[in-house]
Amino acid sequence: MHRARKRFGQNFLQDEGVIYSIVALIKPAPEMHVIEIGPGLGALTRPLLRNLEQLDLLEIDRDLVAYWNQQNLDGLKVIEGDALQFNFSEWAKNRTDKKGLCKVVGNLPYNISSPLLFHLVAAANDVDEQIFMLQAEVVERMVATAGSSEFSRLSVMMQARYDMELVLEVPPEAFDPQPKVNSAVVRMIPRKDFDLSSTQWGALEQVVAAAFSQRRKMLRTNLQAYSERLKLTEIELKARAQDISVQRYIEWAKILAA
Repeated sequence: MHRARKRFGQNFLQDEGVIYSIVALIKPAPEMHVIEIGPGLGALTRPLLRNLEQLDLLEIDRDLVAYWNQQNLDGLKVIEGDALQFNFSEWAKNRTDKKGLCKVVGNLPYNISSPLLFHLVAAANDVDEQIFMLQAEVVERMVATAGSSEFSRLSVMMQARYDMELVLEVPPEAFDPQPKVNSAVVRMIPRKDFDLSSTQWGALEQVVAAAFSQRRKMLRTNLQAYSERLKLTEIELKARAQDISVQRYIEWAKILAA
């Protein structure tokens, strides 16, 4: 029996009702191209595979890679690797018949969730949908609206690239071992109206990082280096980073990149 490992942030999902709900959200269909990050003992893997021709698993834990290779399940492809290094764009493009939707799913290890979300942005042009279970407070930050205390650098960057929705809340009792926090499932669909070049995206990362560098300080202080070029209004100079809309940050990024 595989024991959950702390260093990989493993907590295995075991609540049948929650599993059913997540699989229903993913809507697996035979021609779909799906990769599951960190399958664990297969709470999602087995029900997904029942509805897919092929399912790719990305797993870093050697014991679990061996476990899945021993299962000899039809249509299952096991990839040993680190999700933070994995090329999701290449994976998305690398399919013979480009018929079904392309989805990235998983119960993400909580210790790498933010860096992994940023890493996945690079593949957003090639992926149709991402459905992840994460720590509830991370999902709340991802979907927070401007003006709220949860609104953060993560909110701006994720909302600039995806339309997102918190679709399910999951209590600690759904897992073994039980995490000390609540979890939630988020659906992420790359924005159809996204039009930033890589230079503009880089500028967005810079201006957002600067704006949120000291949350309690006004933008007069945090964006001092940029205020000339951005021609900040008096109201904006007195505002704090969480008071500015995602759209405004995008406008600023375009000015800085020009």
